Amino acid sequence: MLEIIGASGKIFDVEEFLKKISIISKKYNLTIQVFDASMIFGKIHLNSAVEHALRAMKRKTNSTNTLDKEILLYASGERQIKKAIPKMGVKKGCEKIALVLINDDERGKENLFDIVIKNILDQLNLKRDDSVLKGNHQTLLDFGLNDNEISTVTKDKYEFLILEKVAMVDVIK
Repeated sequence: MLEIIGASGKIFDVEEFLKKISIISKKYNLTIQVFDASMIFGKIHLNSAVEHALRAMKRKTNSTNTLDKEILLYASGERQIKKAIPKMGVKKGCEKIALVLINDDERGKENLFDIVIKNILDQLNLKRDDSVLKGNHQTLLDFGLNDNEISTVTKDKYEFLILEKVAMVDVIK
């Protein structure tokens, strides 16, 4: 099971924020990855990163030792985690957050994500806001694409430029 959500709020202490995410992740036996949502171009961007990361873990072609880090790697379009974290990770002052929650065990856990999401939002003083996941021209520039690359597609196809970067991680690994 997979859930992707956006949230708004403000991160004052990144270490404390990530510590709370880790505690919740362990408590509910989930994989949870968080991102600076200003670098996300829609749910399809994160869904693709998750699919690539799961495939890499299954085939044992992963570059990192955990699924959450592998998702971060693919979402960033980078092949090195030391580049992926500063590019996509949450930072002090970050106000737009994207979260990916993954549960391998689907038995009897229909409402688990609702419980976990409420827990995350409450503990981290966040408000559910999926609108922060919408990308635009600036998102593409921030992601590392240039205007020449962006001009090769119409605005309604911008997400494909990001999906191409996600898929390229397999090639550059």
